[in-house]
Amino acid sequence: MATEGSEQPHTGAWPAVTANSFRQDFLQPADSSSPHHVVENEGNSVVAGNVDSHSNVSVNPNGDGSGNAHTHEASPAASNLSAEQTAVPSPAESPPAVSQSANVAEQPEALHSEESLVPEKAVEAGQFEAIRTAPTNEHRPKAASMTTTRRTEDQMLFKALSRGRTNTSFRQGSIATSGSTEEDEQQAEIRRLMSRMFGKDRQANSEDEKTRHVGVIFKSLSVTGMGLGAALQPTLGDIFLGLPRLVQGLLFNAKRTTKKPPIRTLLNNFTGCIKPGEMLLVLGRPGSGCSTFLKVLANQRFGFVGVDGEVTYGGTDAATMAKNYRGEVLYNPEDDLHYATLSVKNTLSFALKTRTPGKASRNEGESRNDYVREFLRVVAKLFWIEHTMGTKVGNEHVRGVSGGEKKRVSIAEAMITKASTQCWDNSTRGLDASTALEYVEALRSLTTMAHISTSVALYQAGESLYDLFDKVILIDEGKCLYYGPSDKAAAYFEDLGFTRPARWTTADFLTSVSDRHERQVREGYEDRIPRSAEQFEETYVNSPAHADNIRDIAELEQQNEEQRRERDSASSKATKQKNYTLSFYKQVTACTHRQFLVMLGDKQSLVGKWGGILFQALIVGSLFYNMPKTSAGVFTRGGVMFFMLLFNALLALAELTAAFDSRPILLKHKTFSFYRPSAYALAQTFVDVPLVLVQVFIFDTVVYFMSDLARTASQYFISLLVLWCITMSMYSFFRAMGAWSKSLDVATRLTGVAIQALIVYTGYLIPPTKMHPWFKWLIWLNPVQYGFEVLMANEFYNFQIQCVAPYLVPLGPNATPQYQSCLVQGSQPGQTTVQGADYIFTAFTYTRAHLWRNIGIILGFWIFFVFLTALGMEYQKPNAGGGAVTVFKRGQAPKSVQKALEKGSTPFDEEKAAAAANTNLEEESSGSESDNGVKGVAKNDAIFTYTDVNYTIPVAKGERKLLDNVQGFVRPGKLTALMGASGAGKTTLLNTLAQRINFGVVTGDFLMDGHSLPKSFQRATGFAEQMDVHEPTATVREALRFSALLRQPKEVPIEEKYDYCEKIIDLLEMRSIAGATIGKIGAGLNQEQRKRVTIAVELASKPELLMFLDEPTSGLDSAAAFNIVRFLRKLADAGQAILCTIHQPSSVLFEYFDELLLLKSGGRVVYHGELGKDSRLLIDYFERNGAKKCPPKSNPAEYMLDAIGAGDPNYKGKDWGDVWASSAEHVARSEEIQEIIRTRREQSSKSNKHDDREYAMPLGTQIYTVVHRSFVSYWRDPDYMIGKFLLHIVTGLFNTFTFYHVGSSSVDMQSRLFSVFMTLTICPPLIQQLQPRFLQYRQIYKSREANSKIYSWVAFVSGAVIPELPYSIVAGTIYYQCWWWGAIGRGRTPFQDAYTWLLLMLFELYYIGFGQAIAAFSPNELLASLMVPIGFTFIVAFCGVVVPFAALPHFWSSWMYYLTPFRYLLEGFLATAVHGIKVTCEANEFARFPPPPGQTCQSYTQEFVQQAGGYVQNGSGGLCEFCQYATGDEFAAGFNIYYSHIWLDYGIFWAYVIFNFFAVFFFSWLYLGGAAKIMKLLNPAARKQKKAAKLQVSEKV
Repeated sequence: MATEGSEQPHTGAWPAVTANSFRQDFLQPADSSSPHHVVENEGNSVVAGNVDSHSNVSVNPNGDGSGNAHTHEASPAASNLSAEQTAVPSPAESPPAVSQSANVAEQPEALHSEESLVPEKAVEAGQFEAIRTAPTNEHRPKAASMTTTRRTEDQMLFKALSRGRTNTSFRQGSIATSGSTEEDEQQAEIRRLMSRMFGKDRQANSEDEKTRHVGVIFKSLSVTGMGLGAALQPTLGDIFLGLPRLVQGLLFNAKRTTKKPPIRTLLNNFTGCIKPGEMLLVLGRPGSGCSTFLKVLANQRFGFVGVDGEVTYGGTDAATMAKNYRGEVLYNPEDDLHYATLSVKNTLSFALKTRTPGKASRNEGESRNDYVREFLRVVAKLFWIEHTMGTKVGNEHVRGVSGGEKKRVSIAEAMITKASTQCWDNSTRGLDASTALEYVEALRSLTTMAHISTSVALYQAGESLYDLFDKVILIDEGKCLYYGPSDKAAAYFEDLGFTRPARWTTADFLTSVSDRHERQVREGYEDRIPRSAEQFEETYVNSPAHADNIRDIAELEQQNEEQRRERDSASSKATKQKNYTLSFYKQVTACTHRQFLVMLGDKQSLVGKWGGILFQALIVGSLFYNMPKTSAGVFTRGGVMFFMLLFNALLALAELTAAFDSRPILLKHKTFSFYRPSAYALAQTFVDVPLVLVQVFIFDTVVYFMSDLARTASQYFISLLVLWCITMSMYSFFRAMGAWSKSLDVATRLTGVAIQALIVYTGYLIPPTKMHPWFKWLIWLNPVQYGFEVLMANEFYNFQIQCVAPYLVPLGPNATPQYQSCLVQGSQPGQTTVQGADYIFTAFTYTRAHLWRNIGIILGFWIFFVFLTALGMEYQKPNAGGGAVTVFKRGQAPKSVQKALEKGSTPFDEEKAAAAANTNLEEESSGSESDNGVKGVAKNDAIFTYTDVNYTIPVAKGERKLLDNVQGFVRPGKLTALMGASGAGKTTLLNTLAQRINFGVVTGDFLMDGHSLPKSFQRATGFAEQMDVHEPTATVREALRFSALLRQPKEVPIEEKYDYCEKIIDLLEMRSIAGATIGKIGAGLNQEQRKRVTIAVELASKPELLMFLDEPTSGLDSAAAFNIVRFLRKLADAGQAILCTIHQPSSVLFEYFDELLLLKSGGRVVYHGELGKDSRLLIDYFERNGAKKCPPKSNPAEYMLDAIGAGDPNYKGKDWGDVWASSAEHVARSEEIQEIIRTRREQSSKSNKHDDREYAMPLGTQIYTVVHRSFVSYWRDPDYMIGKFLLHIVTGLFNTFTFYHVGSSSVDMQSRLFSVFMTLTICPPLIQQLQPRFLQYRQIYKSREANSKIYSWVAFVSGAVIPELPYSIVAGTIYYQCWWWGAIGRGRTPFQDAYTWLLLMLFELYYIGFGQAIAAFSPNELLASLMVPIGFTFIVAFCGVVVPFAALPHFWSSWMYYLTPFRYLLEGFLATAVHGIKVTCEANEFARFPPPPGQTCQSYTQEFVQQAGGYVQNGSGGLCEFCQYATGDEFAAGFNIYYSHIWLDYGIFWAYVIFNFFAVFFFSWLYLGGAAKIMKLLNPAARKQKKAAKLQVSEKV
């Protein structure tokens, strides 16, 4: 038996640990005072009790057989005993805590007691895999066999599950257990399930398990990509200045930036391997190449220029894996991508259904449902999500599970794939330390049980996380600085001459060595250490660590050869290709079921959509109510069918937004090999079938019967069928456009043009006979045209049109039917009825014989569009690779970067040059100048106190208190940390103190120097938000100047404000990026730089009172977090008062803080006071009040949270809130606060020096500054402007060539009307373009700038509205030039030309105001975009085009007709377009009738013509030919349009434009707080509370 190892004190900064302490802890849990139980001998540590099951010998790491080598007797009994020792004891048999001095020999008895739980077959095997740790000898032993025994797996699961249920601290290594019989039974059941899912039986019976490709090897891996690493900010001027710059370059040999970026080396010559069951930690600063490494390792090579070198998976090359075994390699990005409305159970069940293996790979007698059910039970228990199974996953809009639970769902989904190689990219971002630890532990369980290779990139990896990994790779500038065992990494760099400071975690130490600011060098090594990434790489390649790495690869290659032979012998036809588990048909079935569940999960949206359709149907039905079955109803009968088609087709537009929202999930599932994207495309179509049928049924039934269309069963159902077919076809058409478009913006531009083509070339607006040949072919490609023919033929084929006035000609006392005719096309001379079939054939060339042919064509289009969608989805590529780019304003890039851009140098060279520039700049600012810069920063002298702070919010069952009697203060020169577990109320308290709460009830006293807070409090305090929200096109310097200009008092000269901004730039070491635009992640500043800008923007305001910061280190790597806290320390030392919330920081970061305010759940104070050196005051307080002793090397930030039971639902200890409330420290602190209030009030009462203005600058300055920033933003966003101009150009030319040089016939008059109507229809796509921009500005204002009182809401709205106006006028002028002269403006007078231009410019202003007014009251882009077609349809429906004024029902014509703005716009355009034109009818437009005997045509019709208008001429065969219109003005009069009204129309339309902009301001005010103010005014209880609060304050004063 192994003898007891003597414990020796550890001299390093952290306890010596093995690479895999997770598995180490299974052997013998340590006591509560030490994270790991180790036996140390001559500096080497081995796990006590870690014996080899094959030789029964525990071998010393040095391999010399001495020291810790303990031999067992070679007998069967001893062999069995050794096997039992090696097996992992479950927590059920382990004592609650085993001390470090416990002898391993005491374990067998406990181990034997669990034999009843071990399957008999496992005992008979007599051999168990040893629990492997990463040995410290140079020659590492060969990896264990590929098959892990069931008992070892079950034991590991058993421990993980026990920890999950009891929520004990893994860091302390303790395992609390329950002795209840019920729990023992539950644990036995879990073990049985796990044995069935991962045990030997399944591996023995499963073809999938036998043919897996486990273990990854990469040799000489190099990756290249496009991108400079720096670029110049594009502007609208580049379009016009591109040619002059080119000419200048040619003439004067001037240097100019290259258009095509050179190739950049993203990874350089990486070599290594990850064995089955191993976890690799990927470390590196942002932009170093971590994501690139993970993507290439996961075989996702799209977007890279080249990937050289060799990557093999279980001996199989990357190309073969991509072709035949995609499902075995997995890449998981940092975002948790799931359907928000799907429950956790349905999310995981779907994943399981798509990855359930075939019968040959399941246990005997196990059905698919059995497999899904059992696996679901296992993952739910393993990842502690049983309680969430019925809860929706949720997102920012849909309430669902917590962030940590969502992470576990993502891990469970990955586990279901059983992928042999898994890569996780920065997946702990946004999680607190305890949740991140649970996440990595879950990955550790998955890796060990499923015997896979896992790579994880982590930021701010604590020691407890680091210990879970076997290997670590350190990357910098695409170079490999180290690759090898995680427990050797720190020693490797220490040997190079770097010093590891006390309390630094290993991960922090490793990432620090490549950062010249952070690294600490051992004395005497200053000139010997590597400095550049190239030197580090060269040092590593020549080191023994690299040689060990090569040996590891050789060993794994040998195992891969054996593995390949085993795979070949076990492979069958089913396993030769493992891209997708299910057949295509079953994939479609599973996706269809899933999509139905997604729909049903959001019943409110579905019911709301159908309710909206019903409302629209009622409006449209009332518009065409009871159309007459005479000639008076012919035009409107066509109109209602056109409207029915159009409405249902346009409803499909919403599919574009939905398609882009769900695309990331689709691409993730594609990489997981759940299903082919084409299967998803078909599933969407199948789901549409019933849903579209419901919406078409609602709309068609209501409109059909209200408008009195033909009421026979066959005609009604044919109408329903055609509408359903057209709507399905349009859904698939818009989806296809989305599938082939890179972004929603591109898709929106395409659909804007496509919709116009669909509308115009339907055959209703312009008859086929009048179409120009260059566009006439569009009708054959337009499915809506075929549908319109079917509906018209279906309605009119047996319809007798009775001719009535004014269509009956001539009319008069002497007219008789045999001498009359009808103006409806298709009429016969001397007849007053027209056959419907003749009408549609003459007017449209339609016939009912085409009915079923057209339905077949529509279905053909539908199938074609579905095929296009499926094909487009198959070609979509996930996770495109490439380097991040910093974008500089032209003329403001550092010289080194500018030279690199001019030369087109490689990014490698450019980065070195930029780094050198940074070094020089930073060195200049790091000495005395930096100190002077700190001294120059505004210092505070006021003390902020808060007492008795309570905050309650209303909930479903009453009220909930989030803050409970919180008190404290913030002093100048002190850095105060606000901490607590997730949900303790840290951010809530911070927002309450900063006066940013606008919901619920806040009570308490907030005083500045003993006085009530001034009006300027929000402006005079800095508040750095957790989310770095900035105007993306502004440069760093511009952002700072904007803040300084509007927040520093108006008395300060502008030059002084700008000089102060330069001081801040130097203080925060941002000189090299001062001219860079902030941008977005990937094309702009990185996460750390953005955080610095957030802090700098607040500092630029010269906060007079204090600074608040919310999670300034969240989402940053350890180096960036260190830099941010270092800057905060600088500010505090300069005299700033800082209060900062922070997630569990490392010991190093925690030391930078002076004071702590610690909260527990429920918002109660647990501690408030100074920390002391090494946090001694804090630790003493807890130890004195009964907490366990803090181990010397523990992180005090983690210790205090563990002590109070933070995040532990099963915590049964004392209530530390009560402990604090009754402590002497609390009493002393309360007295200190009261003393501060009294003394400061006396001191400051003599002179009140605080500026009490709400805003620093007057409103005029605010508006000018904000509008100027908006103009700059528009100028630097050429994509938006080019999109706007292109839409105007394309639609203008399309209109022109559709109605090119329109003539003067009767139908040409109608064409002029529809040309004007087409002009009106350009506004919906233009509104869809401008709304996101308005909402983006509002988001920036609402989330940051409004709370900081930088400027008022009036300035915000002005800044959003005014910059649109000049660009829209230019775009409108371009449209006018494209449309007016070529279509309907030929031959018009200069006055009419000018008037049309003026009215068109007014129309441009109108749609801006209309679109922004909708956006102003919409909470998000989706709702705003849905409101546009509804509002537009409403306005257009009543303007007199779709239904002429004479045919409008009296209810609508009496008020709505005069209320709609387009009525006046239409009158102005059309009256100008047709005024004074002489109409000449074409042959098919005349009404022909014989004159009575003895009369001429003129004498017979003279009286009628004088009254009705038109003209008569003698036709062939003695017939009279009557044309309905003699002039264009007569045609216009038929639509109640008169030329004499044009200036009245212009004036009235101005009123609508002004009203729209007033609505933008009014709705913005309501949304941004006006509504809340109105509610408060109307609420008596709120008024009473306000009075009481005022009275209370006055009494105290």
